[in-house]
This record gives sequence, structure tokens and C-alpha cells, in this order.
Amino acid sequence: MTASIVNQHKQGQDAPLSLHYLGDRVLRQSTKRINKINQSVRDLAQEMIQTMYAEDGIGLAAPQVGVNKQMLVIDCDPNNTATPPLILINPEIKSYSQELATGEEGCLSIPGVFLDVVRPEAVEVKYKDESGRPQKMQASGLLARVIQHELDHLHGVLFVDRVPNDLVLTEALNKQGFSVQAVKSISS
Repeated sequence: MTASIVNQHKQGQDAPLSLHYLGDRVLRQSTKRINKINQSVRDLAQEMIQTMYAEDGIGLAAPQVGVNKQMLVIDCDPNNTATPPLILINPEIKSYSQELATGEEGCLSIPGVFLDVVRPEAVEVKYKDESGRPQKMQASGLLARVIQHELDHLHGVLFVDRVPNDLVLTEALNKQGFSVQAVKSISS
């Protein structure tokens, strides 16, 4: 982690970027790889981190703030300032565990909706950091789930697309004022 990206917990402050919500076309587009990691990319990462904290999230993908680029920011323990947030540029999952786990997920782009999703328990991901250095990471549990959730955003997939129970999904979306027509169901 370089000094240019600082772990800033700014709860209560306004988000510098605006979120896009279920039904917005920007959330359904495949993103473009980042070819050059420069100061503008690092600035975007910082604004994404600030937005994630301001919105009380633990992960945020660039499409959620209307940016068609392959970048994620993650902080599974936002109250621990000793743990810096992760910045994953052009992330790719190289392998998935055979073991599956069911866990409740929510999304800043679908506020108020929390539903169970089945995902692999562990992943190996490769990415570039904010300095452009190639990195590789093994992740399991919550971190693996967040990586998979956010990486789905880079391919136009939302967690509600992975919820198999149509009745529960429809009820949860309707309760929050979202249309079930915005869901593009896929098999896990």
C-alpha cells in the first residue's frame, strides 16, 4: 500500500461519487481493462474508497459509480484503521474452491435488500495494485465472497441474479421499490 492511498474512514461525510441503482444500464455493462495505472486511476480508487465508507459498504466496483473500468475496492473490516482497504485493478479469479458456502449478501446499488447467495468458499485472484504491480491473493470466507460479488459487477452481474428463490427475491425487491424485471437470473 503506497502513501498516496490512505485509509480514510469518513463516516458521516458525503460520498464524492454517486451510486447507480438496480435498473440502471451502467450496472449491466461489461467493463474495460485499465491499460495505464496513473494518478487519475489512483484518484478514482481513493474516491471509490471514500464513497464505500460514506455509504457504509465493505466493497465497491467501478460500475456502481458509473465508471466502465475494471477496478474494485474492498474493506471487510472498515472499523479497523490498521487494516488498509484493498484496491484490485483488472482482477481475475484464477481458481475457485470446490467447497460452496451460503451467505447473506447486500449491495450498495440495491439498498435494503439482503438475500442468501451460494458461492465458492475460497478463491485465488490475480490483479494489479495501485502502483501497477502484479499481485496474487488467496481469499476465503467473507473476503472471498466480497471479491466474487464485486467482480461480478465488472461483468454486469448483480447478486440478485444469483438468488434462486424467485418468491423471496420478488418480495424483497418489491418491499424496497425495485422491479424484479431488472433481475437477469443466472445459474450459480
